Amino acid sequence: MQILNIHDAETHLSELISRAIAGEEIVIGRAGDPMVTLVPFQAKAEKRKGGQWRGRVFVAEDFDELPPELVSAFRGEQP
Repeated sequence: MQILNIHDAETHLSELISRAIAGEEIVIGRAGDPMVTLVPFQAKAEKRKGGQWRGRVFVAEDFDELPPELVSAFRGEQP
């Protein structure tokens, strides 16, 4: 992985953007340490809509209660 320093990235930003859009991974760093990766922007296909599962899902009243055997197993206790 090649790390470009910030000054070089500023100087060649247009070229780096074109390379990133073409699929190349561009890593920009400071003092040889990677800081950021330049990647192409990807717009979301559509805004999320809520409520599609309303009336289709049931949550039992005891959903948050674990059986004692399961609690013991999580704690590593032997039955």
